[in-house]
Amino acid sequence: MFTFVPKNVCSRKILFDVSDGKITSCEFVGGCTGNTQGLSKLVIGLTPNQVIERLKGIQCRNGTSCPDQLALAMQKYLDENK
Repeated sequence: MFTFVPKNVCSRKILFDVSDGKITSCEFVGGCTGNTQGLSKLVIGLTPNQVIERLKGIQCRNGTSCPDQLALAMQKYLDENK
């Protein structure tokens, strides 16, 4: 399980697993429950790069959003697992 602590959003933590190059689970701790649950389900089966391409740069407040933070989490995962 990979853990990422997002910044400048309501969510306090993002947890996810990647197996065979695809996301197998994703969970947000905190934040807007319906939105983060929906986002978590939508990324299952995608690769980290697909998530980055689709979600990077989405704005909510403070220059970021939960989707943008998920993209940053995926990038950190990729950087740490080269």
